[in-house]
Amino acid sequence: MKILKAFLFVLFFIATQSYSQEINIDKIVYKGRERYITTTISYPMQGTYLPIGKKEPSTVLNPDGTGIIQDDDLSKKKINWGVECTEEGVAVFKEGFNSASYTFWYRTNDSDEWNYTQLSIHFVKKKMFLMGERVKTYEDFHVQ
Repeated sequence: MKILKAFLFVLFFIATQSYSQEINIDKIVYKGRERYITTTISYPMQGTYLPIGKKEPSTVLNPDGTGIIQDDDLSKKKINWGVECTEEGVAVFKEGFNSASYTFWYRTNDSDEWNYTQLSIHFVKKKMFLMGERVKTYEDFHVQ
């Protein structure tokens, strides 16, 4: 009986670890104040963001918190990025009518200075806007 209980415990532990999503939290400092960022929210932020009807300037966000940002002069810089969250990893957002806004933090690899802008998700349009002008569409896997 003890072997069966131990087996069930191990099986339960493996199952919960397999289905849990790992949330990576990083601590940053902006103007002397500690903040926390994550690359994990309930929507697929990763991908390429482009101005509507254009191919450049673009922003590419990789799942591991790295990416590339292209300036208006079309020069590209590698970045580290994240969305503001609590110390426990819960993303902080402002809810709007059919939308949510997050504080998006990024810094170029050649700088220690963090910058922030807005990442907004528009649920009806199935679009994500970064910096107000760069956009990507997404599929909603949260439909009930």
